[in-house]
Amino acid sequence: MPYGWVTVAEAREFFKYVWEKAEEMQVPVSMAVVNPEGHLIALERMDDAGWLTAEIAYAKAHTVAAFRTMSPRFPDGLTIRRWFQERNPQMMINSAIATGGKIVASGGSTPIFRGKEMIGCFGISGGTSEQDEVMGRYARGKMGWSPEPAE
Repeated sequence: MPYGWVTVAEAREFFKYVWEKAEEMQVPVSMAVVNPEGHLIALERMDDAGWLTAEIAYAKAHTVAAFRTMSPRFPDGLTIRRWFQERNPQMMINSAIATGGKIVASGGSTPIFRGKEMIGCFGISGGTSEQDEVMGRYARGKMGWSPEPAE
């Protein structure tokens, strides 16, 4: 497949795998995929997922896009969360306010690489950070997506 952003078709396939794992875990979630600049490509909410999970999934994906673009040292939402906790937790609140709520640093969010190029990011919300991570890793593996650039 030629390089470029994650397509809507790819996002739908990714959602299918997240859905599969979420049902197995009995944890309804929402899923979002954004392009490298953090703009929404696709968003889906399972029927029993909390109403706020869709906005959080989008914000998680947007956050990873923003921080990954800033530096390769931010490989996922958990790393971003630790960075805020260690340096300035108040800054996370201020960043969320400044972006209209689009900064949420938590597990279940990762960049997507094809070769050396970041082609998008995803966010999952509805379970614990650990549950969202498990679903994300499972679906990412099924898609053959890498969370890191090729060497």
